[in-house]
Amino acid sequence: MGPLSDSIVVRPVPHNAVVRATHWINALSFLGLLVSGIAILLAHPRLYWGETGSVGTPSLVDLPLPFVLTGQSGWGRYLHFLSAWVCVFNGVFYLLGAKPGFAAYQRPQRIAYAVVVFTLFPLMIWTGLAMSPAVASVFPALVDDLGGQQSARTIHFFVASALVLFLLGHVFMVYRAGFLSHVRGMITGHIAATGERA
Repeated sequence: MGPLSDSIVVRPVPHNAVVRATHWINALSFLGLLVSGIAILLAHPRLYWGETGSVGTPSLVDLPLPFVLTGQSGWGRYLHFLSAWVCVFNGVFYLLGAKPGFAAYQRPQRIAYAVVVFTLFPLMIWTGLAMSPAVASVFPALVDDLGGQQSARTIHFFVASALVLFLLGHVFMVYRAGFLSHVRGMITGHIAATGERA
């Protein structure tokens, strides 16, 4: 055996198996939501306020995206719906089966995660349900309280944009802390100790 300085000291990351599994399921479902959301948006890259909005009516925001008329983007809507429910059930499983351990994070991190978990995620679910004609017909208050289906779509877009910014910030912070070792830790549950070879 070589010198002690050449050995690899391995310590577990503070995330258990449930946290690691739900993290990667969430990453995949978020990717599905992002890809399908872009496909849906490209079918009509304009945002409106109120109940209705269509080509030829004044828009609130014209997004600088190509206007690709592809019908209803059926595959995108299907993938979006599927990914959304995977994300919701995965989140419930996480809350029931894991101890988040937010105390280990610094205050700005705790605030950011709290905003995402308790504000952005619920708002995404609410606005997503409000855009569903089937759900809106049974629970019209979901739509009315937002000001209409097009208002729900506009809020949904801006909340999604905030979540993408959060994701980019998250990846950047992981990169600064040691990307490969932290990704490995989130997969295996172990990470090389600071100052040691990964």
